[in-house]
Amino acid sequence: MKPFKLIPLFAICLITLTHSTLSHSVFAEQQAEDAWQKLVRSPRLNKRPAFQFVENNSQLPNVFLYGDSISIAYTDATRDALKGKANVYRLYCNGGDSSSFIKKMQTMHDAMRDKDLKGHWDFDWDVIHFNVGLHDLKYVKGRKLDRVNGKQAISLEDYEKNLRAMIAYLKELAPKAKLIFATTTPVPEGEAGRVAGDAAKYNAAALKVLKDHPEIGVNDLYGFTKPHHKEWWTKPGNVHFNATGATAQGKESARVIKQELKKRDS
Repeated sequence: MKPFKLIPLFAICLITLTHSTLSHSVFAEQQAEDAWQKLVRSPRLNKRPAFQFVENNSQLPNVFLYGDSISIAYTDATRDALKGKANVYRLYCNGGDSSSFIKKMQTMHDAMRDKDLKGHWDFDWDVIHFNVGLHDLKYVKGRKLDRVNGKQAISLEDYEKNLRAMIAYLKELAPKAKLIFATTTPVPEGEAGRVAGDAAKYNAAALKVLKDHPEIGVNDLYGFTKPHHKEWWTKPGNVHFNATGATAQGKESARVIKQELKKRDS
């Protein structure tokens, strides 16, 4: 038997092994993506780029964004600005108020770090960028926003307590991660369920808590946004921002995150 006949056999084995490895990898990734889509649930959110499944590049640091609809809007711009520099993930839903933070984080990590899930999140967070505030300071009656007859969702005192609990939880969850708190963006006059000026009060309470944690960075989106509020809001009396504003906020968040990643690398 001539030696050259062994080459095709070896090639076939190599191709079979490679195909098997790739098939396993694709299957594992699909399992993880299915688990993520079950978390997102809402068909409306599933269609938005901000909530698409993120494939992990093990060569890049991992960044996590937690926040409400403001952060949902700037997630895409943050990802674009950090493309090739970090894997940027976000919460699977609207972050809501501070009382729901720990439960939502636990729900997500229980689902995505399940050891029985092939392709599960087996990486660590390098940066966690988080905000709560707009849903804490709102006034509601039943399920409707009502700053006149409604009750405030979370008092300033409880907001402080919740922030301290959140920070303790994050330090246990990701002890090596750099934490960055994003200040709550301004509330305009005439908002249906919020009082103009309350964002500044809740930010002051948050900064008071952060004085006890000088290692936590601050992304001052309140100060960044306020000078441009009227040109960036979707309409007068609305807390949300147009594409120009959301893009600017996303780029600013990416800039702050990049700074922290550079500090870590150096």
